[in-house]
Amino acid sequence: MVLTDGEGIPLATDVESASLAEVNLIESLIDSAATDHVPPRLIYDKAADSDPLRERLAERGVELICPHRKNRVRKPTQDGRKLRR
Repeated sequence: MVLTDGEGIPLATDVESASLAEVNLIESLIDSAATDHVPPRLIYDKAADSDPLRERLAERGVELICPHRKNRVRKPTQDGRKLRR
């Protein structure tokens, strides 16, 4: 996994086993960033659609922007406008 800024400049990389769920690796990737600056937004794919992850990132001041999965049981947390920007 690679964490980049809005310009595509790499801030952190993490190589893990393919058997681990990506949602469990996102926080360690942010922690290993080369800068102390915490990104205000994290844009990711459907693999990160996790309410517990969303809450933990919000505690750090990071907004998770990702599409919801089709089989999502809970009420959507966003309406998709930020994904289209």
